[in-house]
Amino acid sequence: MVSGSVTHKMSLRKDGTAVKVFDFDNTIYKGESSIDFSFYMIRHNKKILRYVPTILLSLAGYKLCLLKKEKLESIINDFLFGVLDGTESITAYIGHFWESHAHKLNQAILPIIEPEDVILSASPIILIRGIREKLNTDIIIGTELDLEQKKVTWFNFGDNKVKRYRSLYGDRKIDAFYTDSYNDKELMDIAQKVYIVKKGNIYTK
Repeated sequence: MVSGSVTHKMSLRKDGTAVKVFDFDNTIYKGESSIDFSFYMIRHNKKILRYVPTILLSLAGYKLCLLKKEKLESIINDFLFGVLDGTESITAYIGHFWESHAHKLNQAILPIIEPEDVILSASPIILIRGIREKLNTDIIIGTELDLEQKKVTWFNFGDNKVKRYRSLYGDRKIDAFYTDSYNDKELMDIAQKVYIVKKGNIYTK
């Protein structure tokens, strides 16, 4: 069973204009949610300890735009295979995680998000959906996981973000794109306006 896959077409606003698109980590969420979640799980699953050096090195490589998509996907698959012991436990972890981490949502960004807007992230959909009641939109595009097979089925990173957007919106440009990272340059290139989020603050590119 694939968890967090895209099952519906997006819709334009009623006035026909394009939607806004938001990155999640370091944009809506102050920090890297997947990394925070991994360290949260350490307290409950000691098997994760041996992955800590890899997690930290991968984060550094990602932020510096040095890691290729295939390498990151391989690291994630190794991590999932090593630590996941069932869909029920991961769902419980996610619920408890957001109870203690919801305060890290960016209060400057949340009021901007409307129901037709899109959250487009490299983080797993299943993780972001754990806090969707506070995000003002149900349209979440992210990395898709098969928890039973313990592997990534769609890694929503790099040019895959644009591929997924194109599969749902065709050639329509993004009205406004909010992100923290130039890893998202492909999405910047198809946005009418780009806003860079740094330390919770919003700047015009």
